[in-house]
Amino acid sequence: METGAISRLLQPTKVSSSGFANFTSNSSICCSQKRLLPAYHSSHGGREMNSDEREITVLSSEPTLKKSSVVGGLSLHRPVHKRDVVGKTFCSVGLSTYPGSIVESSSQIAEEKIGVLLLNLGGPDTLHDVQPFLFNLFADPDIIRLPRLFRFLQRPLAQLISVLRAPKSKEGYAAIGGGSPLRKITDEQASALKMALETKEVLANVYVAMRYWHPFTEEAVHQIKRDGITKLVVLPLYPQYSISTTGSSVRALQNIFKEDSYLSRLPVAVIESWYQRQGYIKSMANLIEQELHTFTKPEEVMIFFSAHGVPVSYVENAGDPYRDQMEECIFLIMKELKARRINNDHTLAYQSRVGPVQWLKPYTDEVLVELGQKGVKSLLAVPVSFVSEHIETLEEIDMEYKELALESGIENWGRVPALNCTSSFITDLADAVIEALPSTMAMSTSTGTEEEVDNDPMQYFLKMLFGSLLAFVFLFSPKMVSAFKKNVL
Repeated sequence: METGAISRLLQPTKVSSSGFANFTSNSSICCSQKRLLPAYHSSHGGREMNSDEREITVLSSEPTLKKSSVVGGLSLHRPVHKRDVVGKTFCSVGLSTYPGSIVESSSQIAEEKIGVLLLNLGGPDTLHDVQPFLFNLFADPDIIRLPRLFRFLQRPLAQLISVLRAPKSKEGYAAIGGGSPLRKITDEQASALKMALETKEVLANVYVAMRYWHPFTEEAVHQIKRDGITKLVVLPLYPQYSISTTGSSVRALQNIFKEDSYLSRLPVAVIESWYQRQGYIKSMANLIEQELHTFTKPEEVMIFFSAHGVPVSYVENAGDPYRDQMEECIFLIMKELKARRINNDHTLAYQSRVGPVQWLKPYTDEVLVELGQKGVKSLLAVPVSFVSEHIETLEEIDMEYKELALESGIENWGRVPALNCTSSFITDLADAVIEALPSTMAMSTSTGTEEEVDNDPMQYFLKMLFGSLLAFVFLFSPKMVSAFKKNVL
């Protein structure tokens, strides 16, 4: 996945905004508001939201209830603070936060015309699609987060990066068959989820919205409107929340909704993250346990969790909860494995870093070399932040990291497959949807004061002049282009 790439080419600043629209009752669901343009013309800035933490009762898939610290709202830029994640669940609002007494009966649900919208990254269907896909990706301000003064560079910079990076990316996609399998797998997950809901006597239409390639969010929303959906559950296919994944996808959705009178009144529930659900944890543990048994000596295998990385600045400056949620996720998976008397050593590393900025550490490639030097002979790679096979599992892990591991002295290599359409996983997603239905509420159309308005013509002129000069130097200087290609691409 190309998601976090080149995110901080310029020194980042913490983007301020008060423009997140909250649902206007005691519901725990909250959605952000931001302006969306079509994928090839996306240019929206950052924003910030304060979060309130409170104790609520969380309904898990287990028969007993447990207390959890819940971060209120769709917190795209949470306040930065250290948290002890061990043994705690930082649930995102909208996920399993519903006492059993308010869960609707199947007869009540049947009266509604229910829709479920799956959000995913998307990927190029063919090699010809690679460059425009990369442009859509890098034109997203949640991927390249420019300071306000330089935001007019968003599209030119995205064009430059996509053109320069396309040849290398094409090689990766060519190695896995000439395109991404993500759309096919996501469509299969949508069909499986629809059937799982039907077995639970919930009739629903399930839609797929990709952030950077077809079917785009606009296409899915158009179909939702045509079908006359009366209640919608939004389910990002990212177990852990990040600004650059769930945050970006949900904001794109909201920007469409707030411009449409019908959609702005549509009751919606957003499941922000679901990494702590028992169904997901047990499904991951099942896959790990199965793969361990393929080794001659399962008890000697190192379990190697490899997660997609994000720039450190996302976490430390913008309050992204991704690292905390990832560490919590690993803790819960290992807890489940230990309950099955599987006590293998394990470690977590982050893959897919790009560019000169610092990303979450430790890095997957560096840890593989270190493990080999320490004498680890058997390793099981677990792609923990992905629920579908795509370029980062099929090419980066299966090819690049496997080769590096074997060269580093690791003799026995294995890899846990992505969940894809695993029945226990799909069933749990269906349960999450049903639990979210009672908390659907219309999104507010208020946008607040997201952007500072340049009321001073002279100040605006000076900004544009200075920015244009910088853009000329940055984009057209041979030395800058050469350095950019060397250090970033």
